[in-house]
Amino acid sequence: MTKDQLYEFFMREFPFNREGLQCFINSFETKLFKKDSLILENGNSERQLRFLDEGIVREFYAHDGKEKNIDFFTKPGFVTDFYSFITDKPSKKNQQCITNTTIRILSREKFHFFLQEYHCGRLFVREIFERIIEKKEQCELKQFINTPEDNYLDILKNKAAWLQKIPQYHIASYLGIAPETLSRIRKRISL
Repeated sequence: MTKDQLYEFFMREFPFNREGLQCFINSFETKLFKKDSLILENGNSERQLRFLDEGIVREFYAHDGKEKNIDFFTKPGFVTDFYSFITDKPSKKNQQCITNTTIRILSREKFHFFLQEYHCGRLFVREIFERIIEKKEQCELKQFINTPEDNYLDILKNKAAWLQKIPQYHIASYLGIAPETLSRIRKRISL
């Protein structure tokens, strides 16, 4: 059995998912996306389960010509709007490749086959939703109680790779501040 990033991800993050795992992994198709490609657009229902093998993806809201980054994906993991994927409701999010990106894709139909075929698939869905809810709660609370500088320090401590790989104007959008304000924060911190 070949152990790849997707397999290792499941063994690390969802160790209960052994039954049918290799068949599940083998059902994904690999696609290459060029920098700036949109892989999810607001208003479309999520039709694919996507796993990021390589590259960087940003997730953002867009309205009236303005954008607000809400997350970045920089290491192997799922880049799917799970709420839209499971409910078949239109997504409110956009996802765009910041770099050339390699993503593995599984259609919703194939995913539903695995849900019906293997009990571990239902456990995976429940676990994913629990994690999404927890992450969303933590993020919203930080955005509400922390200053942009506190949130930058949190990125510096917990997601330092973002600062090396993601353009600063995207980080500023994530923090809800202008790029110039981010420059001032960075300057203050380095003193």
